[in-house]
Amino acid sequence: MDTKRPLLQRNPWLRWVLFLATMLVVFLVGLFGASVMERRSESYQLLQPVKAIAEWEPRNEVWGENYPREFETYRATIDTTFASLHGGSATIDMLERYPNLVILWAGYAFSRDYLQSRGHYHAVQDIRKTLRTAVPQPATCWTCKSTDVPRLMNQMGVENFYKAKWQDIGHEIQNNIGCQDCHDPQTMNLRITRPALVEAYQRRGIEIQKATHQEMRSQVCAQCHVEYYFKGKTENYLTFPWDKGVTVEEIEKYYDAIEHVDWRHALSQAPMLKAQHPDWELFQAGIHYQRGLSCADCHMPYRAQGGVKFTHHHIASPLSNISGSCQVCHRESEQELTQNVYDRQEKVRQLAGMAEELLARAHIEAKLAIEKGAPPQDLGEAQKMIREAQWRWDFVAASHGGSFHAPLECARILGNAIKKASAARIELAVLLGKLGVPQPIAMPDISTKEKAQAYIGLDMQKNRAEKKSFLQNIMPRWLSKK
Repeated sequence: MDTKRPLLQRNPWLRWVLFLATMLVVFLVGLFGASVMERRSESYQLLQPVKAIAEWEPRNEVWGENYPREFETYRATIDTTFASLHGGSATIDMLERYPNLVILWAGYAFSRDYLQSRGHYHAVQDIRKTLRTAVPQPATCWTCKSTDVPRLMNQMGVENFYKAKWQDIGHEIQNNIGCQDCHDPQTMNLRITRPALVEAYQRRGIEIQKATHQEMRSQVCAQCHVEYYFKGKTENYLTFPWDKGVTVEEIEKYYDAIEHVDWRHALSQAPMLKAQHPDWELFQAGIHYQRGLSCADCHMPYRAQGGVKFTHHHIASPLSNISGSCQVCHRESEQELTQNVYDRQEKVRQLAGMAEELLARAHIEAKLAIEKGAPPQDLGEAQKMIREAQWRWDFVAASHGGSFHAPLECARILGNAIKKASAARIELAVLLGKLGVPQPIAMPDISTKEKAQAYIGLDMQKNRAEKKSFLQNIMPRWLSKK
């Protein structure tokens, strides 16, 4: 074998191997370079708006011209087909599922109609159609339903907006919750557009302007997903009752100090509190908050497309996107993670059901005591405990996902609700005994929504007819001014 000649001369085929290998390397380097340039171009385009967006632009589709990825995923909230064991985006008639709620809210608009929220895209449509807005409401009720609200607050002034009547500005409310609610149109930075949150933090000595980006990914949600009340009989000024803290007991102390009453119960005559949706308050008591996660981490997870990383704006239950939300951190299977959620929700739901049963009986027994001539002073302690018990139950029941966000805190709160409702019933049993009423008290048939509504004196046929007439008269005027 001739070993004196160069290797390539001895093996001519190696020349072809080197040639082909060199061509492949050149091709791959070129492909990589093109990919880098393409992704840099995508990122550059992302930062260069197609057209300027006005300061108070409420139309989500206008924002979508600049940010199509976010807009298209936001439009996915149109879908109302996903249903989990206790939630999702599907329509659920909560009064039909839990008839005792009709008794608990007797005398309050929620006893007429209470459907689970379908998602941000349907916010305006749903508040227009609900039977609850057949009862006169202030314009404050629009605050969290539309991107038109920041524009109107800027035009009218915040106080004047709150003082207006709900139906008088309905023609101005056309666009659903969306981009304007959370973003600065010039920088796209997250910002607060509802003053109640800023004011609540200021009263506690907290400057929200110093919040980090990660904190803002929850704070923009906390503009609306919170407990609140309307301050002043004519002012109806949206106020978050956090001055003493954000726990159920601290908020109760705030309400008690100002002698706040949402309504007088139609059966028990107890001075009641109605929880709204204290999602932010309960979330802070949970493990995910303690580990530094934000609302958006789970409900609006990041997604990559080409060279662009963006936030997925299909704001929904994480159970509808377990791989994109839960499994970013957890390595368990989708089936196991779903079961973990359901296990916690079911235990909290069992406690809530116990509280509802006791409270419904307490209201009915108090009604009987009143009918038998019980003096108001003799009813005071029982009514006080009914108020406290139902406030605690409602704080959990009204939250969206509280049973998962903070299951231990929810269980603690509901345990206290059960304790107080039981104590109220003991007080009422003693009082009824003094009035000569034989025990036990026979309960009416309130096993369905319709039976419960009839028992508390609601004429639902009349209510529906009034709402239909209202919509027929006012909706054409609202839509003609669009």
